[in-house]
Amino acid sequence: MRTLEDIHEEYDFLDADERYRLLIELGRDLEEMPAALQTDATLVRGCSAQVWVYPTGEADKLHFLADSNAAITKGIVALVIAAVQDKPASEVAQMDVAQALAPFDLKNQLSSQRTQGVPNMIALVREHAARLAAG
Repeated sequence: MRTLEDIHEEYDFLDADERYRLLIELGRDLEEMPAALQTDATLVRGCSAQVWVYPTGEADKLHFLADSNAAITKGIVALVIAAVQDKPASEVAQMDVAQALAPFDLKNQLSSQRTQGVPNMIALVREHAARLAAG
């Protein structure tokens, strides 16, 4: 998976339509989440589309599988995952993920429906990290 910084470097030079295409591409590039993991327990609440996040990995290296049934939303999911993927739980628990995503200016680039579930997804990721970091 590409780093958030690498993605932003490309994103910054694109116009609105190209940014949509990049988000769709990022969503397609997400590691496949098996359908068996797409359950009510892994569903992120508050999203306009269905979004599933499944944490794997250990405290020293968090790893998440994620998916969505909507292409643009899946790209936004990929941005959130890129911000935290394979980082230590202690770092992610303290991280301001929303601030890490701020350079993408998603609220002004996308409709509020597309981004409304992002805070819930960030909270889920950080809560999982905090549990692992606490031991």
